[in-house]
Amino acid sequence: MNMKMNLVLRQRLEQKLKLAPQIIQSIEILQLPALDLQDLIARELEENPVLEISEPKRDESADDDEAEKEIHTTTEGESSEFEHLPELEDSLFGEFPATTRRRRDDDTYGKMEAMKDTPSRTASLQEYLYEQVSLMDVSDNVRQTAEEIIFNISDDGYLRYSLEAIVESIDMPMLYTNAEEALDAIQSLEPTGIGARNLAECLLLQIRNQPDSGFSREMITHHLKDIELNRLPKIAKETGRSIEEVKECVEHLRTLNPRPGSLYSAKTAPYVTPDATVEYIDGEYRVRLEDHYIPEIYINESYHKLLFENKDNPKISEFIRKKLDSARWLIDAIAQRRLTLSKIINKIVEIQQDFFEKGVECLTPLKMQEVADAISVHNSTVSRAISNKYIQTPRGVFPLKYFFSGGTIAEDGSVESRVSVKQRVKNIVDNEDKSAPLSDDEIATKLKEAGLDVARRTITKYRRMMNIPSSRQRKEY
Repeated sequence: MNMKMNLVLRQRLEQKLKLAPQIIQSIEILQLPALDLQDLIARELEENPVLEISEPKRDESADDDEAEKEIHTTTEGESSEFEHLPELEDSLFGEFPATTRRRRDDDTYGKMEAMKDTPSRTASLQEYLYEQVSLMDVSDNVRQTAEEIIFNISDDGYLRYSLEAIVESIDMPMLYTNAEEALDAIQSLEPTGIGARNLAECLLLQIRNQPDSGFSREMITHHLKDIELNRLPKIAKETGRSIEEVKECVEHLRTLNPRPGSLYSAKTAPYVTPDATVEYIDGEYRVRLEDHYIPEIYINESYHKLLFENKDNPKISEFIRKKLDSARWLIDAIAQRRLTLSKIINKIVEIQQDFFEKGVECLTPLKMQEVADAISVHNSTVSRAISNKYIQTPRGVFPLKYFFSGGTIAEDGSVESRVSVKQRVKNIVDNEDKSAPLSDDEIATKLKEAGLDVARRTITKYRRMMNIPSSRQRKEY
């Protein structure tokens, strides 16, 4: 069978949506939280020589004319316009006009201050253990094995690999007995419970030096699952102890730390900086964008003159023109971001006023499309604008996405948000009789009595989302 392959040219007409780089940049800027936008501006200032940053505002008593002069002065012969591109004249454009350098003392000082204000790195759990092992009176073989084991301990304090696997992975010859001795040494270190291979061992290590801990050891060894499921009568029956003794022992075990390594974790809690603040002033809620620390940037007008002077030099003129266009797009995108974010947050505050006045139970169901229609933007614009942004309110700090949720239709025809329904479930659980906690069916019945018809499986889903245990686990004996 013969097959022929022919090369054929065909024309095809098709439509494609292709975003310009500037549009993509504008979308990215819209999505950025304020701190990330600040970092972006800093990078652009380094890469684009036509961009300048306004100096911080001076005290109101200072002379306005002098302040304006300090911000915008571009005196020839006294300050350089091209320190951003120190090699530009020699390596890229041999014909680039000579200029003097602009001082960067303020920038250097700012960077030094920022470095001083940066918190020092916390020592990791492994480093903390390594330091303790180095002071122990053990043989060199045991110490070296202990160091290998330490760096196989997870951040929560558990040894996730078997001793056999660790010994096999060590390049130097090592006996298993050395590994056992090394692990015993590690498990004697602080924090107590470190180096355990499971939860039971972790808890046992924490009580091994406690007097009269026999019952606690029995509970940990044989009844951890029963404790988790709150089966206290079963434990009492099998151990021959009273319910009160079992409860007392369980309360003691709850004081132990199931993740001892977390006490020395090098991870720091994320710091949330609100992008806007809502304040109650003169009888109304007012929105203030928290972008005062974002530097104001502008285009150095001397580059327009420089562009005119080099209009016959295509390399220089093209370079400057591209930088000017890029700077204008950046400035416009930042301004558009501010305007869009302000409109969206003001509309959210307007719609969710009952939440600010009465609390989470009065949160109004809200879809992004409603806000988009109200301020005449696309739904995706609202989605991008609220991404990873937070708002500080009289009721706390919330992500902007918190205010958008679906709803449940009440018997009177009104709609209640899912967030407020979850809060109702939590309130019911908080106020129940702990000796006879309510089942999910009973919680659904109580909500129905309040005018909300919510399915039992929905109650179960909301309860789990809020980490509320089942009725069996909530029961107090």
